[in-house]
Formats: sequence, C-alpha cells, structure tokens
Amino acid sequence: MKAYAMTDRGRKRQINQDSVYYSTFPVGNIPNLFIVADGMGGHQAGDFASKYTIDNLVRLIEAAEGNNPITILNDSIRQVNGMLLERASGDEKLAGMGTTLVAACVMGSVLCVANVGDSRLYVIQDEIRQITRDHSLVEELIQRGEMERGSEAYHEHKNIITRAIGARSGVFADFFEVTLEEGDTVLMCSDGLSNMVPDDTIREIVAGREDLRAAAEDLIEEANNNGGRDNIAVVLFRPNVDEVKEW
Repeated sequence: MKAYAMTDRGRKRQINQDSVYYSTFPVGNIPNLFIVADGMGGHQAGDFASKYTIDNLVRLIEAAEGNNPITILNDSIRQVNGMLLERASGDEKLAGMGTTLVAACVMGSVLCVANVGDSRLYVIQDEIRQITRDHSLVEELIQRGEMERGSEAYHEHKNIITRAIGARSGVFADFFEVTLEEGDTVLMCSDGLSNMVPDDTIREIVAGREDLRAAAEDLIEEANNNGGRDNIAVVLFRPNVDEVKEW
C-alpha cells in the first residue's frame, strides 16, 4: 500500500492546528489506519486538541479488543471525546477546544470510514466521490432544501460545524463502508484544502499519479495559490490490488 501525509500552515494562519497520522501496518487489530484532525480553539488550543485526539485515538485503537473496525473506531472515538472534554475542563487555556476527525482503514477490499465534523474523505479515480458528509450548518440547510450550495449565504456560513470531538458529551460519528476498485486513490483532508480547491481540480491533480508525495505537495500548493486561508491537511493512500485481495 502506498501512502503519504502532510500538513501546511497555509498563508494566513500563524499556528498550524491540523494534524495527521497514518500507518500502513497494523494498529491493534486494525490492519492499517489513517487520520485527519482539524483543531479549533484559542491560542494553541486547537493545535493541542488535534494532536491530543490523534495520539489518544491511536492508543485506544491499539488496546481495543475484537476485530470489527467500525466497532473499534466507534468505541475509541467516544472514549477520546470524553478524554478531550475532561482535559479541557481542567485547564482554562484549553476551554472550548475541539477538533474534527476523519479516520479510515482498509479491511479486505472494503474501506471503513468514521467522520465527525467537516474534514472529508474522497475516493478518486476517473471520478471524484466525496464519501463523508459534512457536519456543518450549511450542509444541514441544504439537506432540508433551505439553502443552495454555492450561494452567498453558503459562503458566509460554511465554516460553522455542528459536530466536533470535544464539543459535548456523547458525540456521534457517521460511518461509511466503500468497496475499493483497483486504481482507487483515497484522499482525506481538512477544509483548508476542500474550501480552496474545487473537486474537479483535486481529481486532476490526484488521479493516476504514482508519486503520492508529489500529489500531496501539488494539492497544498494549489490551496495556497488560491489564497491559503486556512491550515491544510492531506492524507493520500492507494492499496495495491494484490494487497486488497490478500487482506
């Protein structure tokens, strides 16, 4: 399996609050693991939130029993949400912090995905498919038919998220399962990429690229060239068809 991950501060932010993690080797009973977290909060609190969440989520997954990836991810996300809430309550400087989270693993030919917030996961080949659904105010209004995507109101309110790790007790993640095909590339990213680079451009940059590091660097360069208004996180991975059959 090929994989690469990187973050960038962008052109406008002083602190990088995005964090990434990936392992193409087993993490506990999961054969691989990929994570993006986009932190939020006051001075350095968002930076702390994203790193703390990833570090502890990995630790919880390593210790988890059973072999159902959805169950493992669900239980671990609920636990890390409580841990982040407790950590924030004990430190005034960290009060109000939180983070988005998108986590994924490949089991057999199936991609298992967990999502909280508006960080995204795409599957890219001839087309680009957004697998996750943003937990955002504008997405909820669009689903109810009360807002048009791309409207002035959409752009004014698109950064308001409705779910986050650490925002409240009892967080609920959405889960998705996707059957991967030979040649599929998976992209996970923060909104610093998806808000700055159109989906079609993302597909043009990623599709068919053998060098995932170069593709990640090109995605970040494109986001920065378009303004770089936020931190940017990118995780790219592509299972080999032989590996997909083997698992």
